[in-house]
Amino acid sequence: MPLFGRHSAETTRNPPQTTTTTSSSRGLFGKRSSTPEQVNTSSRSGGSRFFHRSEDPSITAARQRVAGAEAAERDADQARFQARAAVRNAREQVKVLEREAAEEARLAKIKQNQAHSISKRAKPLGRHDRI
Repeated sequence: MPLFGRHSAETTRNPPQTTTTTSSSRGLFGKRSSTPEQVNTSSRSGGSRFFHRSEDPSITAARQRVAGAEAAERDADQARFQARAAVRNAREQVKVLEREAAEEARLAKIKQNQAHSISKRAKPLGRHDRI
């Protein structure tokens, strides 16, 4: 009895049986075939019935959740772009207001200097009235 060798029962095992059947149903890609198909009877299991059933509800639910998440992500990206545009517009408006305020302040300073100059000129007026 060898430790790593094969037993004599394993060497006389039968290979999987294949049978040919004529199928008139649709194939994997929706193409009708009337040619004989080989069906491996030894590897047929309960897992092959999933190809002929509708999709599992948990898979459908997962697909819907992923689609919903993708839509939410697209909406979030769009909202982010809109928020960035709103921030950019607000900053531009603030810069315009700052420029306008600076211009108004410059004009007010000029006006103040002119008023001060006129006031200086007006001080000596009327000195003849104090006699």
